[in-house]
Amino acid sequence: MSTVIDVDARGGQHCETTALGVLLRHQGIDLSEPMCFGLGSGLSFVYWDSRSMDFPFLGGRVKPFDLTRNLAARLGLELLVQETTSPRRAWENVAARIDAGQPVGLQLDSYHLDYFRAKVHFGGHVVAMYGYDDHQAHLVDTGAQGGTVTTSLTSLAQARAARGPMTARHRSFTLTAPRNPPSPRERIVPAITACAAAFLDPPIANLGHRGIEKAGRLIGTWHRRTDDPRRDLPQAALLMERAGTGGALFRNLYRDFLAECAQLLDSGHLRTGHRLYAEAAVLWTRVAELITRAGESGEAGPLVQAGAVLHDLARMEREAMRALSRLADEPPTASRP
Repeated sequence: MSTVIDVDARGGQHCETTALGVLLRHQGIDLSEPMCFGLGSGLSFVYWDSRSMDFPFLGGRVKPFDLTRNLAARLGLELLVQETTSPRRAWENVAARIDAGQPVGLQLDSYHLDYFRAKVHFGGHVVAMYGYDDHQAHLVDTGAQGGTVTTSLTSLAQARAARGPMTARHRSFTLTAPRNPPSPRERIVPAITACAAAFLDPPIANLGHRGIEKAGRLIGTWHRRTDDPRRDLPQAALLMERAGTGGALFRNLYRDFLAECAQLLDSGHLRTGHRLYAEAAVLWTRVAELITRAGESGEAGPLVQAGAVLHDLARMEREAMRALSRLADEPPTASRP
């Protein structure tokens, strides 16, 4: 049996920021979950569909683990990532770190975890592990999944070994802070402008503001993509609102990040971005409600309405990100106490 002492195990809203919070606090860095998400330039959008998929997917954040890499680089943290095809080596990597008194982040497929309520394969799930005994692993997951939880070592091994979309090869990682890490406030502008640049100039039409516009054009056809709209449409809406997104497809988290930034920095561009993302968050929840209504009623009308809202959202988020991108040209000053 081995347990890391003094782990601050708060279950957040999103899996990766929850795990990062555990690892950061153990290094003496206590950030709010929205600040963690924003400093990691976590916001994005993807309209994901292919012939192999039964139904389209709307994603609202960067790829799994990109947020972790971004945050570590921005705060000057040492990010040690270990991957292997060997289950034995994978366990040794994790156990050695925990035995040394350091919590470990794990990327895995949540389907296999004993405590997980929604039995859906998702290979980009992230948890923090802080202890183990002969039979169980002690983890920190989101508040919705129970916060401080346990799962059998067998189920953990299955989750880590899973292969499929977004999975990694038994990925584990730790964070170590330098002696004098940069102030998070000093990294706000680079984090925001990097996120805005990626959103405004995506490499393909499925991403960023172009992806939202594409979703608006195609969502009206979703009722023809399924044999069971009562199942698939509400499920799509549920993923947007409650599957670790913090609500409104991560827009609530980014809104709160910008609000926190506005308390630290005095900038009209920042206030504009916050105002627009506050409005966008409400509209994303409206889109989810319309998708649910379409599934429950069997009518295509709500999907057409959702498409119109998505067109508004593409314009609104493009305007917000353009304002935020100007932070680099006119650096804000510290807000008054």
